[in-house]
Amino acid sequence: MGPVSPPKPGLSGETKDLTSCYYIDIILKSKEETLKNIQESKVFSISGWPVLFIDLILAALAVRTLIRADQSGATGPIVLGIVLALLVIMTLPGLFIIHPNEAKVFTFFGRYAGTSRTAGLHWTNPFVVRKRVTLRILNFDSEKIKVNDAAGNPIEIAAVIVWHVVDTAKATFNVENYHNFVAIQSETAIRQLASHFPYDSHEADQESLRANPDSIAAKLRDQVQARLEVSGVQVDEARISHLSYAPEIAQVMLRRQQAQAIIAARRQIVDGAVGMVEMALKSLEQQGVVALDEEKKAAMVNNLLVALVSETEVQPIINTGTLYS
Repeated sequence: MGPVSPPKPGLSGETKDLTSCYYIDIILKSKEETLKNIQESKVFSISGWPVLFIDLILAALAVRTLIRADQSGATGPIVLGIVLALLVIMTLPGLFIIHPNEAKVFTFFGRYAGTSRTAGLHWTNPFVVRKRVTLRILNFDSEKIKVNDAAGNPIEIAAVIVWHVVDTAKATFNVENYHNFVAIQSETAIRQLASHFPYDSHEADQESLRANPDSIAAKLRDQVQARLEVSGVQVDEARISHLSYAPEIAQVMLRRQQAQAIIAARRQIVDGAVGMVEMALKSLEQQGVVALDEEKKAAMVNNLLVALVSETEVQPIINTGTLYS
């Protein structure tokens, strides 16, 4: 095998990030292809009440037989009593209880035997090993994560992920601990999402973390679901619970937002003032109240704009002469 060539120096940072994400997606998809053959199936089981009733009868018969055998000293009743007792001891471990919104996964000598989801008392092969898996809806509340947004600004972000197990076989055998898997993959998806969108957008057609919470939540849910598919977990909802600039730039970004708000307010005031001046000139011209030349129109526009745009109260000056004095 020849030497590995170094990466080309012409790749930009964005290209490298996309290449890394694509490589991670390939790894996750390859892993899913390897583990997808494990599917949940129903385990063999029957109602546990008849078995429990029979075991109680057999236990009573075994005790009675052993007591009579001890009194008579006969060998046959002793053997019968021991057989009945062993039968009870071997069948009792097959009884198990399932609570509502709970499942149990069974393995038989290292092989997946099936899953039981029906609540109640049941009986199955007493030699299987069982593991409890909850089907209840769970919440994962992530810690505040510091990450750079798409504009390179450090921000703090946290999210709440609502999820539940839909495939107990995948949750048990595809991952070591599905609770930890949900936590780690959710935080990874939050970091990746935050790095692809700016905290606040200055363009109308660009999505941002602050201005588009519903769209960002939907994208976060899709990303988390794609990562948790291999573990048999379904994401019901994903929402950003905390979003702010990092403390070291919070004051600077606050002043920036205030400046942007002032500029936007000024622009709206100026647009309104220009519209009012234009309307006043057209009204005077159409009604023939007074004929103004270009110089007087410019003076009138100046006076009206000063009066409308000024932040302080304007003091009027009454002209007692002619328009040209």
